[in-house]
Amino acid sequence: MVAMMIAMQLGFLAPQRLWWLLLVPVIVVLYVVLSLRLVPGRRSRRIDRLLPMESPWKRHFSVVAAVLSLGALVVAYAQPTAYIYVPRERATVVVAIDISRSMEATDVQPTRIQAAKTAAEGFLAMIPASFNVAIVSFCGTASIVLPPSTDRAAAKQAIESLQLGPSTAIGEGIYQSLEALSMAPPDPNHPNDPAPGAIVLLSDGATNIGRSSSDAAAAAKAQGVPIYTIAYGTPNGYVMQNGHRELVPVNNAEMLNIAKISGGKKYSAQTKQDLAEVYQAIARSVGYNQETAEITERFAGIALLFAVIAGIGVISLAARWP
Repeated sequence: MVAMMIAMQLGFLAPQRLWWLLLVPVIVVLYVVLSLRLVPGRRSRRIDRLLPMESPWKRHFSVVAAVLSLGALVVAYAQPTAYIYVPRERATVVVAIDISRSMEATDVQPTRIQAAKTAAEGFLAMIPASFNVAIVSFCGTASIVLPPSTDRAAAKQAIESLQLGPSTAIGEGIYQSLEALSMAPPDPNHPNDPAPGAIVLLSDGATNIGRSSSDAAAAAKAQGVPIYTIAYGTPNGYVMQNGHRELVPVNNAEMLNIAKISGGKKYSAQTKQDLAEVYQAIARSVGYNQETAEITERFAGIALLFAVIAGIGVISLAARWP
Protein backbone atom coordinates (compact mmCIF):
# COMPACT_ATOMS: atom_id res chain seq x y z
CA MET A 1 0.00 0.00 0.00
CA VAL A 2 1.40 3.39 -0.91
CA ALA A 3 2.00 5.35 2.28
CA MET A 4 1.41 8.77 0.81
CA MET A 5 -0.75 9.70 -2.16
CA ILE A 6 -0.36 13.10 -3.77
CA ALA A 7 -3.48 15.14 -4.46
CA MET A 8 -2.94 17.38 -7.46
CA GLN A 9 -3.78 20.73 -5.88
CA LEU A 10 -0.70 22.93 -5.61
CA GLY A 11 0.05 25.84 -3.33
CA PHE A 12 3.29 27.76 -2.79
CA LEU A 13 5.17 28.93 0.29
CA ALA A 14 6.92 31.66 -1.76
CA PRO A 15 4.50 32.46 -4.62
CA GLN A 16 6.25 35.77 -5.39
CA ARG A 17 9.13 33.77 -6.84
CA LEU A 18 6.86 32.55 -9.64
CA TRP A 19 7.52 35.87 -11.39
CA TRP A 20 10.71 34.22 -12.59
CA LEU A 21 8.52 32.12 -14.89
CA LEU A 22 8.36 35.19 -17.14
CA LEU A 23 11.85 34.20 -18.25
CA VAL A 24 10.38 31.18 -20.01
CA PRO A 25 8.35 33.03 -22.69
CA VAL A 26 11.16 35.59 -23.06
CA ILE A 27 13.65 32.84 -23.82
CA VAL A 28 11.21 31.11 -26.18
CA VAL A 29 10.59 34.33 -28.13
CA LEU A 30 14.34 35.05 -28.28
CA TYR A 31 15.00 31.56 -29.61
CA VAL A 32 12.31 31.86 -32.27
CA VAL A 33 13.68 35.23 -33.41
CA LEU A 34 17.24 33.90 -33.63
CA SER A 35 16.04 30.78 -35.45
CA LEU A 36 14.31 32.92 -38.10
CA ARG A 37 17.53 34.89 -38.61
CA LEU A 38 19.48 31.69 -39.14
CA VAL A 39 17.61 30.71 -42.32
CA PRO A 40 19.59 29.00 -45.11
CA GLY A 41 21.73 31.49 -47.06
CA ARG A 42 22.14 33.85 -44.10
CA ARG A 43 24.05 31.66 -41.72
CA SER A 44 27.76 32.09 -41.31
CA ARG A 45 30.14 29.23 -41.88
CA ARG A 46 30.94 29.29 -38.18
CA ILE A 47 27.29 28.82 -37.32
CA ASP A 48 27.05 26.02 -39.89
CA ARG A 49 29.89 24.23 -38.17
CA LEU A 50 28.21 24.51 -34.77
CA LEU A 51 24.59 23.94 -35.81
CA PRO A 52 24.54 21.80 -38.92
CA MET A 53 21.42 22.08 -41.08
CA GLU A 54 20.81 18.36 -41.01
CA SER A 55 20.10 18.44 -37.24
CA PRO A 56 17.45 21.15 -36.61
CA TRP A 57 15.33 18.78 -34.56
CA LYS A 58 18.25 18.30 -32.17
CA ARG A 59 18.44 22.04 -31.56
CA HIS A 60 14.70 22.28 -30.95
CA PHE A 61 14.74 19.23 -28.73
CA SER A 62 17.57 20.62 -26.59
CA VAL A 63 15.99 24.06 -26.28
CA VAL A 64 12.57 22.65 -25.32
CA ALA A 65 14.16 20.42 -22.68
CA ALA A 66 16.18 23.36 -21.32
CA VAL A 67 13.09 25.59 -21.13
CA LEU A 68 11.09 22.89 -19.35
CA SER A 69 13.98 22.41 -16.92
CA LEU A 70 13.99 26.14 -16.20
CA GLY A 71 10.23 26.18 -15.65
CA ALA A 72 10.35 23.25 -13.24
CA LEU A 73 13.29 24.84 -11.41
CA VAL A 74 11.37 28.09 -10.92
CA VAL A 75 8.38 26.16 -9.55
CA ALA A 76 10.70 24.34 -7.14
CA TYR A 77 12.21 27.72 -6.13
CA ALA A 78 8.70 28.89 -5.18
CA GLN A 79 8.49 25.99 -2.68
CA PRO A 80 5.37 24.17 -3.89
CA THR A 81 3.03 22.41 -1.49
CA ALA A 82 0.28 19.84 -2.08
CA TYR A 83 -2.30 17.95 -0.12
CA ILE A 84 -1.15 14.45 0.74
CA TYR A 85 -2.93 11.55 2.39
CA VAL A 86 -1.04 10.38 5.48
CA PRO A 87 -2.07 7.05 7.04
CA ARG A 88 -3.75 7.33 10.41
CA GLU A 89 -2.01 5.44 13.17
CA ARG A 90 -5.01 3.63 14.57
CA ALA A 91 -8.71 3.08 13.94
CA THR A 92 -11.32 0.35 13.70
CA VAL A 93 -13.40 -0.20 10.57
CA VAL A 94 -16.46 -2.45 10.52
CA VAL A 95 -17.36 -3.87 7.12
CA ALA A 96 -21.09 -4.67 7.23
CA ILE A 97 -22.36 -6.72 4.29
CA ASP A 98 -25.95 -7.42 3.31
CA ILE A 99 -26.45 -11.17 2.79
CA SER A 100 -30.17 -11.10 2.02
CA ARG A 101 -31.51 -13.27 -0.81
CA SER A 102 -31.62 -10.33 -3.20
CA MET A 103 -27.82 -10.36 -3.21
CA GLU A 104 -27.89 -13.42 -5.49
CA ALA A 105 -29.15 -11.23 -8.35
CA THR A 106 -26.94 -11.44 -11.43
CA ASP A 107 -27.20 -7.84 -12.63
CA VAL A 108 -23.66 -7.54 -11.27
CA GLN A 109 -21.58 -10.44 -12.56
CA PRO A 110 -21.28 -13.15 -11.46
CA THR A 111 -23.71 -12.23 -8.65
CA ARG A 112 -24.07 -9.25 -6.36
CA ILE A 113 -22.79 -11.19 -3.36
CA GLN A 114 -19.75 -12.67 -5.13
CA ALA A 115 -18.73 -9.31 -6.54
CA ALA A 116 -19.30 -7.74 -3.12
CA LYS A 117 -17.06 -10.32 -1.46
CA THR A 118 -14.26 -9.72 -3.98
CA ALA A 119 -14.45 -5.95 -3.58
CA ALA A 120 -14.58 -6.15 0.22
CA GLU A 121 -11.45 -8.29 0.23
CA GLY A 122 -9.75 -5.71 -1.96
CA PHE A 123 -10.81 -3.01 0.48
CA LEU A 124 -8.88 -4.75 3.25
CA ALA A 125 -5.64 -4.14 1.34
CA MET A 126 -6.42 -0.42 0.89
CA ILE A 127 -6.56 0.55 4.57
CA PRO A 128 -3.50 0.81 6.84
CA ALA A 129 -2.27 -2.51 8.24
CA SER A 130 -2.44 -1.08 11.77
CA PHE A 131 -6.23 -0.73 11.54
CA ASN A 132 -8.51 -3.24 13.23
CA VAL A 133 -11.17 -4.64 10.90
CA ALA A 134 -14.40 -6.31 11.94
CA ILE A 135 -16.82 -8.16 9.66
CA VAL A 136 -20.59 -8.03 10.26
CA SER A 137 -23.26 -9.71 8.15
CA PHE A 138 -26.98 -9.09 8.18
CA CYS A 139 -30.12 -10.48 6.59
CA GLY A 140 -33.15 -11.12 8.83
CA THR A 141 -30.75 -10.98 11.76
CA ALA A 142 -27.23 -9.63 12.16
CA SER A 143 -24.08 -11.22 13.52
CA ILE A 144 -20.44 -10.37 14.14
CA VAL A 145 -18.58 -12.75 11.85
CA LEU A 146 -15.17 -11.44 12.94
CA PRO A 147 -14.48 -9.15 15.92
CA PRO A 148 -11.95 -6.33 15.45
CA SER A 149 -8.59 -7.72 14.39
CA THR A 150 -5.53 -6.78 12.37
CA ASP A 151 -5.44 -10.29 10.91
CA ARG A 152 -6.31 -9.65 7.26
CA ALA A 153 -6.24 -13.36 6.39
CA ALA A 154 -8.91 -14.02 9.02
CA ALA A 155 -10.96 -11.11 7.69
CA LYS A 156 -10.82 -12.48 4.12
CA GLN A 157 -11.81 -15.93 5.36
CA ALA A 158 -14.75 -14.39 7.24
CA ILE A 159 -15.92 -12.62 4.09
CA GLU A 160 -15.60 -15.75 1.97
CA SER A 161 -17.70 -17.72 4.48
CA LEU A 162 -20.77 -15.49 4.15
CA GLN A 163 -23.99 -17.29 3.15
CA LEU A 164 -27.28 -15.76 2.04
CA GLY A 165 -30.41 -15.65 4.18
CA PRO A 166 -33.96 -14.26 4.09
CA SER A 167 -35.12 -10.68 4.84
CA THR A 168 -33.14 -7.48 5.36
CA ALA A 169 -32.49 -5.95 8.78
CA ILE A 170 -30.21 -3.00 8.07
CA GLY A 171 -30.85 -1.43 11.47
CA GLU A 172 -29.76 -4.62 13.22
CA GLY A 173 -26.63 -4.66 11.06
CA ILE A 174 -25.75 -1.17 12.29
CA TYR A 175 -26.35 -2.03 15.95
CA GLN A 176 -24.18 -5.13 15.64
CA SER A 177 -21.50 -3.02 13.96
CA LEU A 178 -21.54 -0.65 16.94
CA GLU A 179 -21.24 -3.67 19.22
CA ALA A 180 -18.24 -4.85 17.20
CA LEU A 181 -16.58 -1.44 17.57
CA SER A 182 -16.89 -1.72 21.36
CA MET A 183 -14.75 -4.87 21.17
CA ALA A 184 -11.77 -3.06 19.65
CA PRO A 185 -8.63 -3.54 21.77
CA PRO A 186 -7.39 -0.40 23.56
CA ASP A 187 -4.35 1.52 22.41
CA PRO A 188 -1.42 0.40 24.61
CA ASN A 189 -0.10 3.97 24.68
CA HIS A 190 -3.50 5.54 25.40
CA PRO A 191 -5.64 2.82 27.01
CA ASN A 192 -8.37 5.23 28.13
CA ASP A 193 -8.89 6.82 24.71
CA PRO A 194 -11.47 5.13 22.49
CA ALA A 195 -10.15 4.31 19.06
CA PRO A 196 -11.76 6.20 16.19
CA GLY A 197 -14.15 4.01 14.28
CA ALA A 198 -16.25 3.90 11.14
CA ILE A 199 -18.79 1.58 9.56
CA VAL A 200 -18.78 0.69 5.86
CA LEU A 201 -22.22 -0.71 5.08
CA LEU A 202 -23.11 -2.34 1.77
CA SER A 203 -26.71 -3.20 0.94
CA ASP A 204 -28.95 -3.51 -2.08
CA GLY A 205 -32.34 -3.37 -0.39
CA ALA A 206 -34.49 -1.71 2.24
CA THR A 207 -35.20 -2.70 5.84
CA ASN A 208 -38.17 -5.05 6.12
CA ILE A 209 -37.59 -6.46 9.58
CA GLY A 210 -35.98 -5.44 12.87
CA ARG A 211 -35.28 -2.04 14.36
CA SER A 212 -35.28 1.18 12.37
CA SER A 213 -32.14 1.98 10.44
CA SER A 214 -32.74 5.69 11.16
CA ASP A 215 -32.61 5.05 14.92
CA ALA A 216 -29.49 2.93 14.46
CA ALA A 217 -27.84 5.68 12.44
CA ALA A 218 -28.69 8.18 15.19
CA ALA A 219 -27.07 5.85 17.74
CA ALA A 220 -23.94 5.76 15.57
CA LYS A 221 -23.97 9.56 15.37
CA ALA A 222 -24.18 9.79 19.16
CA GLN A 223 -21.06 7.63 19.43
CA GLY A 224 -19.19 9.64 16.82
CA VAL A 225 -19.19 6.79 14.30
CA PRO A 226 -19.85 7.79 10.67
CA ILE A 227 -21.49 5.26 8.39
CA TYR A 228 -20.32 5.08 4.79
CA THR A 229 -23.16 3.43 2.90
CA ILE A 230 -22.96 1.75 -0.49
CA ALA A 231 -26.18 1.25 -2.44
CA TYR A 232 -25.20 -1.73 -4.54
CA GLY A 233 -26.95 -3.04 -7.63
CA THR A 234 -29.06 -1.79 -10.54
CA PRO A 235 -32.75 -0.90 -10.90
CA ASN A 236 -33.24 -3.99 -13.10
CA GLY A 237 -31.89 -6.65 -10.76
CA TYR A 238 -34.04 -9.70 -10.14
CA VAL A 239 -34.02 -13.12 -8.48
CA MET A 240 -36.00 -16.25 -9.34
CA GLN A 241 -38.71 -17.04 -6.80
CA ASN A 242 -40.84 -20.16 -7.34
CA GLY A 243 -40.07 -20.07 -11.03
CA HIS A 244 -40.93 -16.39 -11.42
CA ARG A 245 -38.78 -13.30 -11.72
CA GLU A 246 -38.93 -11.07 -8.67
CA LEU A 247 -37.46 -7.60 -9.15
CA VAL A 248 -34.98 -6.53 -6.50
CA PRO A 249 -34.04 -2.96 -7.48
CA VAL A 250 -31.39 -1.22 -5.42
CA ASN A 251 -32.76 1.11 -2.74
CA ASN A 252 -30.89 4.42 -2.62
CA ALA A 253 -33.17 6.39 -0.28
CA GLU A 254 -32.48 4.42 2.89
CA MET A 255 -28.74 4.35 2.25
CA LEU A 256 -28.72 8.13 1.82
CA ASN A 257 -30.74 8.63 5.00
CA ILE A 258 -28.39 6.47 7.07
CA ALA A 259 -25.31 8.28 5.82
CA LYS A 260 -26.86 11.71 6.37
CA ILE A 261 -27.99 10.97 9.93
CA SER A 262 -24.72 9.36 11.01
CA GLY A 263 -22.45 11.98 9.47
CA GLY A 264 -21.02 9.64 6.88
CA LYS A 265 -21.34 9.59 3.12
CA LYS A 266 -23.51 7.68 0.66
CA TYR A 267 -22.12 6.00 -2.46
CA SER A 268 -23.68 4.07 -5.31
CA ALA A 269 -22.20 1.20 -7.30
CA GLN A 270 -23.77 -0.65 -10.22
CA THR A 271 -20.73 -2.62 -11.41
CA LYS A 272 -17.73 -4.37 -9.92
CA GLN A 273 -15.54 -1.52 -11.14
CA ASP A 274 -17.85 1.03 -9.49
CA LEU A 275 -17.64 -0.86 -6.23
CA ALA A 276 -13.84 -1.05 -6.34
CA GLU A 277 -13.66 2.71 -6.89
CA VAL A 278 -16.12 3.36 -4.07
CA TYR A 279 -14.09 1.25 -1.66
CA GLN A 280 -10.96 3.13 -2.74
CA ALA A 281 -12.62 6.46 -1.97
CA ILE A 282 -13.83 5.19 1.41
CA ALA A 283 -10.36 3.86 2.22
CA ARG A 284 -8.94 7.35 1.71
CA SER A 285 -11.66 8.84 3.91
CA VAL A 286 -11.38 6.47 6.86
CA GLY A 287 -7.72 5.49 6.64
CA TYR A 288 -5.92 8.73 5.89
CA ASN A 289 -5.65 12.30 7.08
CA GLN A 290 -5.29 15.00 4.46
CA GLU A 291 -2.32 17.22 5.24
CA THR A 292 -0.29 19.88 3.44
CA ALA A 293 3.36 19.13 2.72
CA GLU A 294 6.13 20.79 0.76
CA ILE A 295 7.04 18.90 -2.43
CA THR A 296 9.95 21.05 -3.68
CA GLU A 297 12.14 18.01 -4.26
CA ARG A 298 9.69 16.60 -6.78
CA PHE A 299 9.94 19.61 -9.06
CA ALA A 300 13.69 19.82 -8.49
CA GLY A 301 13.90 16.23 -9.70
CA ILE A 302 11.84 17.09 -12.80
CA ALA A 303 14.14 20.05 -13.49
CA LEU A 304 17.18 17.80 -13.18
CA LEU A 305 15.67 15.26 -15.57
CA PHE A 306 15.02 17.85 -18.28
CA ALA A 307 18.47 19.37 -17.70
CA VAL A 308 20.05 15.98 -18.36
CA ILE A 309 17.96 15.58 -21.53
CA ALA A 310 18.98 19.05 -22.70
CA GLY A 311 22.63 18.24 -21.99
CA ILE A 312 22.43 15.06 -24.03
CA GLY A 313 20.97 17.07 -26.91
CA VAL A 314 23.79 19.61 -26.76
CA ILE A 315 26.42 16.85 -26.69
CA SER A 316 24.70 15.31 -29.71
CA LEU A 317 25.02 18.59 -31.61
CA ALA A 318 28.64 19.07 -30.63
CA ALA A 319 29.51 15.55 -31.72
CA ARG A 320 27.79 16.19 -35.09
CA TRP A 321 25.99 12.85 -34.95
CA PRO A 322 24.09 12.05 -38.15
